[in-house]
Amino acid sequence: MLYIVPSPIGNLQDISFRALEILKQVDVILAEDTRTSSHLLNHYDVKTPLTPYHQHNEHKVLKHLVDQLLSGKKMALLTDAGTPGISDPAFLLVRECVRHEVKVECLPGATAFVPALVNSGLPINRFCFEGFIPLKKGRQTLLKQLAVEERTMVFYESPMRLVRTLEDFIQYFGAERPCCVSRELTKMFEENKRGSLQEVCDYFKQKGVKGEIVIVVQGIL
Repeated sequence: MLYIVPSPIGNLQDISFRALEILKQVDVILAEDTRTSSHLLNHYDVKTPLTPYHQHNEHKVLKHLVDQLLSGKKMALLTDAGTPGISDPAFLLVRECVRHEVKVECLPGATAFVPALVNSGLPINRFCFEGFIPLKKGRQTLLKQLAVEERTMVFYESPMRLVRTLEDFIQYFGAERPCCVSRELTKMFEENKRGSLQEVCDYFKQKGVKGEIVIVVQGIL
C-alpha cells in the first residue's frame, strides 16, 4: 500500500489528523529531503523511519520500492511542501504501483496553487496549471501558445527568476494583463500582490523577492 501524503506548504498546523495517523502507521516514509521532513515529523513526534526519494534517485530505487510494496510493506510518500506529484516527485512511483496493482491512496491536503488561485481575484471557473515553465528549450514556444490561452493560468517560479519571468510574460501576454503574485503562502509574511503584469513586475524589481512564488495570470478575453 502506498499513501501519497500532502505536507504543509509553510504553516505546520495545516497537516491533517488523518495524514499524521498514516505517517505513524506505515513501515517507512519516503521523503524528498529527509532533513525537511524530519522537522515536520519531529514537531508531531512521528517516529517512522525515513528514506530518501527524490528526482535524483527515483529511477535507481524504483524497482526496490515496488518489490517492497508487493511484499506487503506500507509506505507514505512525503515531499518538502504540498502534494507529491504537483511539480514534485511521485509520478514514476505511482505509475509503477498501478502497473503492478499495488493500491495507491492520495490524501487531500495542501497544494500551493489552490490558495493562490482562489485569492487572486481572477476568474477561477476555468484554469490551467503550468507549474515551472522551461528555462530555455521550449520556453518561447510555450509562451507563444499561452499568449492566446483563455483560461486563467497558474505558474510556479523561484524568487531568483520571478522578475525575468514577469518580463517574459509582459513581452508575450502584454503589460496590462491582470495577474497576482503570491509569496510565502500560509506563513507569517504571506503577500499577494495584484495588478497588471507591468505593475507587479515593477513592484518586485524595487522590493526584491524572497520565498516560494505562485503566479496567477488572467487568460485572454
